[in-house]
Amino acid sequence: MRLHKIFLSLQLPLVGLTAEAQTTIRVAIGTQDTTINCAAGGLLVRELNLLEKYLPRTGKYANVKYDIQWRNFTSGAPLTNEMVAGKLDFGAMAEFPASFNGVAHQEAGKRSLFINVLSGSIKGSGNGIVVPAASSVQSLSELKGKTISVPFASTAHGVLLRAIRDLGWDPDKDVRIITQAPEIAGSALKSNRIDAHANFVPFADLFPNRGFARKIFDGSQVNAPTFHGSLVDAAYAEKYPEIVIAYQRAVLEADQLLASEPEKYSELIEKVTGIEAEVNYLFHGPLGLQTRDLTWKPEYRQGTQTAIDTLKSMKRTNRDLDVAAFINDTYIRQAFAQSGKDYDAALKNYAPVPLTANDAVTGKPITDFSRLAQVWVKDEPKVRHYSSPEAAFKAVAELDAEGKAIRAIYAQARDTGLKLLAGQAWFVQSKNGELSAFLLKDQAEKYAREHGGQVRDFASVSR
Repeated sequence: MRLHKIFLSLQLPLVGLTAEAQTTIRVAIGTQDTTINCAAGGLLVRELNLLEKYLPRTGKYANVKYDIQWRNFTSGAPLTNEMVAGKLDFGAMAEFPASFNGVAHQEAGKRSLFINVLSGSIKGSGNGIVVPAASSVQSLSELKGKTISVPFASTAHGVLLRAIRDLGWDPDKDVRIITQAPEIAGSALKSNRIDAHANFVPFADLFPNRGFARKIFDGSQVNAPTFHGSLVDAAYAEKYPEIVIAYQRAVLEADQLLASEPEKYSELIEKVTGIEAEVNYLFHGPLGLQTRDLTWKPEYRQGTQTAIDTLKSMKRTNRDLDVAAFINDTYIRQAFAQSGKDYDAALKNYAPVPLTANDAVTGKPITDFSRLAQVWVKDEPKVRHYSSPEAAFKAVAELDAEGKAIRAIYAQARDTGLKLLAGQAWFVQSKNGELSAFLLKDQAEKYAREHGGQVRDFASVSR
């Protein structure tokens, strides 16, 4: 019996040695939560645990433990530093910092891949320039000799330089451009310490929504594509292609959830970031300011090349980057296929998230969106839809009389189709009382000259 016990005691360690050791694979993702265009590539994937749903667990991944790490950044530059240092495997950012990401990896003897688009605009909307709320300035052309702040080497910086050059100005002589992060610029706008501020999503619309700034320029006026997307370390993708596809499938589901319940997920983004749901809805809701689009449209490929060329002209880099090799649609195509989606059909589709809704007054389906207006009533889970601004304003007056608070009023710009915060818009009122919305006063004045009507501000038409 004693010999049997000794034999068993010797056997026990041997059992442990023959068991297959568990492998740990890191999945480290850098996000930009407050840059809400990145939501489908970061915040929602994290908060809804979507990545865990798709990570491979068979074959070579059968005995794998995943170490999922999330890091949040306020801009792309520090995220790039962490990727180059090998501390992150994935990252989400706009085309300008992403292009610099590719160059930075190249300079370090590494490579990164730009693997999908998250949200953007082939027209360039989303980036914008704002002035203090009390400023008399109505257009960029009035800022000659003034101080404009912008986060340097950002997409907004590129848009600002292009807009200045379109005016025939020298950006080094005709304006004073200084670098400021959004949180610093917000304070500077409130105290009138700068004449204007250029920024990326969502700050050019967030600051006006908070009441201390007014938007005078939208990126669509330079007609230059802008977007945010996801990157991955190339060596990581080569080693773990199935994990990259899993991440892409999680992104695809997050995008579909945003489309199906934009109010609900706009509220979630607010809960995490503090950015008001009504601003999130401006971008992510139907007919939103930008189009959520995961495919590599030719305009976005060209936008990446333009970003690289602009960074070189800004002397932020002297290197070339092979865009054809940098952009890689292999993984997003496979994610579409595995999810039962048609990538090529999506690639051809340029439409914004569609709106299928009935007029809140008549109950009839809305088919003409040129004068669409929407109202988000406080404590209501869904946005109300109206066929015209005048119908929406009448409803708002009635809601106000009932003591109900309004979170936001939206209007579609008559000329560009862009979704606007109505409180910041200009309107043209025709002789029969019909209202048409515009982002800028000079756009409204031009329409009034061509079609007749009176230019009015929000306060005068909403009374």
